[in-house]
Amino acid sequence: MKNFLIKIVKALVDNPEQVQVNEVEGSQIVVLELRVDKSDMGKIIGKQGRTANSIRALLNAASGKAEKRYVLEIVE
Repeated sequence: MKNFLIKIVKALVDNPEQVQVNEVEGSQIVVLELRVDKSDMGKIIGKQGRTANSIRALLNAASGKAEKRYVLEIVE
């Protein structure tokens, strides 16, 4: 799932080499902490958070087979 998120985010930003994803795993939930360059933060969040919500929806759809819940946190 981590690689899936990295692939999506790198396609959206201007500085793909600055994309970092940290995976914090719990018993039922996996938190994916996303860090991007400050200049790309607006592209990831989008107008009124639409891009971030779309990425979260893709993660929820892709995590169906994994039997774990994936949560995206965008860290500044």
